[in-house]
Amino acid sequence: MSEYTLYGAEVSYFTGKARAYLRWRGVAFQELAATQAVYRDIILPNVGWPVIPVMVTPEGDVVQDSADIIDAVEAREKLSPPAIPDTPVQRFVAQLLHLYADEWLTLPAMHYRWSYNEDWAYGQFGALSAPQASPPEQYEIGKKNGQRFKGALPVLGVHPETIPGIEKSYEAFLDEFSAHLEAHPFLLGGRPCLADFAFIGPLYAHLYRDPSSGEMMKRLAPRVADWVERAHAGEKGTGDLMADDAIPETLEPILARQMREQFPALVETVELYARWAGEAAPGAFVPRSLGEIWVEIEDTRGPAQARTFPLYRMQAVTDAYDAMDDGAKARADALLERVLGEPLKTFRLPKRLVRTNSRLALV
Repeated sequence: MSEYTLYGAEVSYFTGKARAYLRWRGVAFQELAATQAVYRDIILPNVGWPVIPVMVTPEGDVVQDSADIIDAVEAREKLSPPAIPDTPVQRFVAQLLHLYADEWLTLPAMHYRWSYNEDWAYGQFGALSAPQASPPEQYEIGKKNGQRFKGALPVLGVHPETIPGIEKSYEAFLDEFSAHLEAHPFLLGGRPCLADFAFIGPLYAHLYRDPSSGEMMKRLAPRVADWVERAHAGEKGTGDLMADDAIPETLEPILARQMREQFPALVETVELYARWAGEAAPGAFVPRSLGEIWVEIEDTRGPAQARTFPLYRMQAVTDAYDAMDDGAKARADALLERVLGEPLKTFRLPKRLVRTNSRLALV
């Protein structure tokens, strides 16, 4: 085998992220649909639970998790420019936006899919699982398979009480991202990077591709829709990231939104994590959830599960911060002050996390 194989789906949040990266990277790959047979014969035996995307390298190694897929290909191919910025402040901000896209834009992505595109989604899930079945049969199969995804809404914090805030925040985000795209073709300058691939997950696979939310994006934020099309197609860009490790000022409204919406939820989650980790042994697998927290979005408030995987993405952010020299750290600190993110400077997990056997564990 001389190419990568990506098992995923067009409807899949994180398959969209991995696909956009592989197209941009320019490596030879094939994408195969994650049918019931693929789950049975490839994913479950190698990963242990039903999840996509999963990639198989040319050597036959199985990689699960979109960020691990990017890391694996970057390490194997050693191509330039790198997907993850090699300058310190841009690397830090790319990881921040990675955290935001992977673990917070899930709220509007899942809300719009299951509140406005539910029947369409069932048809898509059924066609993926049973391509040989009739449309009515696919719908029933998709409805059965889709229930666990729809059931994630309250886990994420999507409730009747928070939906007005989620919609208001998402529309404001579209305005902020549109303003950024007036000045820059991609998130950190003239070419895509990790942050762009992460944004593609929610913005292509759910919010652009699903009919109702896609129509809204094209109507309210045509620049964002254009960026989605370009980034998902693997466009290389016509330049590089901003010179001198600079961060576009036009990103600051998005970063400020992240700090006031996502960061408090992370703080609450870490408090629960600290209690659990204080009694757990090194190497212990981490539960996917540790209890209940509250999310606050645009003057709305509701419960959510304290999911632990966002802490792993957060650890990559703080690692990037800690790796900076004093000069870079001073520039990052000035940025954090402008976006009201100063608490992030000292925010650390009480015990480090590692991924092993496709699960989180204590170091």
